Amino acid sequence: MATVSGQVSHAPMTNAERRVIFASSLGTVFEWYDFYLAGSLAVYISRAFFSGVNPTAAFIFTLLSFAAGFAVRPFGAIVFGRLGDMVGRKYTFLVTILIMGASTFVVGLLPSYASVGIASPVIFIAMRLLQGLALGGEYGGAATYVAEHAPSNRRGAWTSWIQTTATLGLFLSLIVIVGIRSSISDDAFSSWGWRVPFLASLILLAVSVWIRLKLSESPAFQKMKNEGTVSKQPLTEAFARWGNLKVVILALLGLCIGQAVVWYTGQFYALFFLTQTLKVDGTAANLLIAAALVIGTPFFVFFGSLSDRIGRKPIIMAGCLIAALTFFPLFKMLTHYANPALEAAIAKSPIVVTADPSECAFQFNPVGTSKFVSSCDIVKSSLSRAGLNYTNVEAPAGTIAQVKVGDTVISSYDGKAPDAKDKGAAFTKDLSATLKTAGYPTKADPASINYPMTIVILTILMIFVTMVYGPIAAMLVEMFPVRIRYTSMSLPYHIGNGWFGGFLPATAFAIVAAKGDIYSGLWYPVGFALFTFVIGMLFVKETRGTNIDA
Repeated sequence: MATVSGQVSHAPMTNAERRVIFASSLGTVFEWYDFYLAGSLAVYISRAFFSGVNPTAAFIFTLLSFAAGFAVRPFGAIVFGRLGDMVGRKYTFLVTILIMGASTFVVGLLPSYASVGIASPVIFIAMRLLQGLALGGEYGGAATYVAEHAPSNRRGAWTSWIQTTATLGLFLSLIVIVGIRSSISDDAFSSWGWRVPFLASLILLAVSVWIRLKLSESPAFQKMKNEGTVSKQPLTEAFARWGNLKVVILALLGLCIGQAVVWYTGQFYALFFLTQTLKVDGTAANLLIAAALVIGTPFFVFFGSLSDRIGRKPIIMAGCLIAALTFFPLFKMLTHYANPALEAAIAKSPIVVTADPSECAFQFNPVGTSKFVSSCDIVKSSLSRAGLNYTNVEAPAGTIAQVKVGDTVISSYDGKAPDAKDKGAAFTKDLSATLKTAGYPTKADPASINYPMTIVILTILMIFVTMVYGPIAAMLVEMFPVRIRYTSMSLPYHIGNGWFGGFLPATAFAIVAAKGDIYSGLWYPVGFALFTFVIGMLFVKETRGTNIDA
């Protein structure tokens, strides 16, 4: 990669330059807003579009359809990346926002299962797939477009505005949902109010399209087009030639995977941990996360600008390393400040499960569909559903499992026994009473939450997000030649964020359910962040100052 010999002078930003950043960032904010709505409103979606099955299965299908949006993002990167390198950046990310906005609006109007039957969930899933494909093409287009307009000495600062969009889109979706819920009754929101955020996307779509239509093509692509050097086979050039494929692999392993797990831990798993493990009220948890987002978001631009002076790689690698080293103590501090009663109960009356390991199944059942009938399964299922911390002790084969809470021991039972129903009721009653006596709370006491310190910890996690995410758009753009840039940078980004990041909460929960330790799920992001740090430090080269017109 050739580098420029001198830096461009730091001239004031023109109105046209501001419009490039604003239009690209605003459109991407709206894309993320559309994408997050399905996750935030999953309960209401399941009732409307999947009512043909039992409520639990309906919720599962809704979660799977949300996950499908993450799963197809790399395919969207390939489809729209190819178009972006052949047709142009501007028109491609104009198409992606039209697809995203239209798909979201259709969800708002989609008839329920009760009205049109199986067509309802089928159309909803199709819209989710279209949203995922569109999002797979949007980010690469916006980042490439802005970077190709930016002066070389401000490329990190300019593209960092794109990096704020996922956070701002999440924040916007939360604000709109909370605003609508607070203005109408719960019954009205459950009946039709949940559709309003989807329908409102039409207004956001119109504004975004209007602004983007006023933009011109990026200078680098226009120059290439005028010279007749546009790639005719960007996929072949990007992925079938080892020279570029090697850089794609390094971008994935040495940058994007670590960035993704740090990002999803700081914003999504933190919210999951607050609500599911620490039992903080959902509205309070959302407001705590929102406060951290407001405080932390400016750091995207700070670290993007800093990368223009000291380089992209040092900041991203430092973010991965510091996050990996501090996730465990920070999440333990969250427990201390958000639910001190739970922390005290764990210390005073630890829970120990003694069981024959051969009868212990994998306790990953976040929506409560599986039936655990062995004595070990019954104990672990009860503790897992309650989000409680426990340790495991191996017992001789054939032993009925026991759970010890402090000094109190409760025997489990065989779920296949004729009197299993009566024994189950007695076990549940005894366990609940024992946990209550030991001080285990069923929910976090709002009066005991240290809100300022909880926000401080969440903000620290958010700053880790900004360290790894703020400079990465500029770095990915600078790693690839202009002919195949849109295609090449989009795929590793969306594999990292769509797969390794998007499935982090579910994977981390699976680890916690299997191990019993409420913090053990953090090994997933810690492991991948350290992996990226090692690969990045050894093999990824600094890109600041690269001539991206080549």
